[in-house]
Amino acid sequence: MSLILYGHPFSSYTQKVLVALYENSTPFEFLCLGPETPQHSVEWLRRWPLRKFPLLVDGERSVAETSIIIEYLQLVHPGPVHLLPADRMAALDVRFLDRFFDLHVMSPVQHAVGGALTGDPVKRQEELALAVEKLERAYAWLEGQLAGKTWAAGADFTLADCAAAPSLFYADWTHQISEAFPVLLGYRARLLARPSFARAVDEARYFRPYFPLGAPDRD
Repeated sequence: MSLILYGHPFSSYTQKVLVALYENSTPFEFLCLGPETPQHSVEWLRRWPLRKFPLLVDGERSVAETSIIIEYLQLVHPGPVHLLPADRMAALDVRFLDRFFDLHVMSPVQHAVGGALTGDPVKRQEELALAVEKLERAYAWLEGQLAGKTWAAGADFTLADCAAAPSLFYADWTHQISEAFPVLLGYRARLLARPSFARAVDEARYFRPYFPLGAPDRD
């Protein structure tokens, strides 16, 4: 039975898993969750009533949470691109960076988006201001962390880069990365040029008008 991925192409966390799948040309069926496809929600919610996506289905096994999904893919459906190093300490570094991008870059973006979705202008401004503060700190740390590296953890594209790509994509829309961070800007540009992420970005272009903070006219 082929793999099934439940998610939405404009979702940052769905994109994180899509990048991993595209990196290794892993065959899968994508089932988009949304008002246009209510038929997909029934089985998704039966398998994962916490109402979070993406969700990977492999036969009778359901795999939730993006980092776990990508590790599962490497264990059960490996490909030529090893998204986690075999060396345990190197893998630990990759896992840390994966958590950094999810927790310290994507999470502030989600809070800002959530504030905008309330429709309350005061809440919108408060959440955006907090996100800007947190993102500026994250950008400054990454500027030093990424110096001399091609990818987040070094020379190889890993799980950390799967997390970084959508995180930095939407973070830059939320609080634009300034010229004070040339290393980070260069890294984001390399992520956008990576075929796996470029494909995910292209597949989500239709939904850009729905970005509640206002999508800029740029990638």
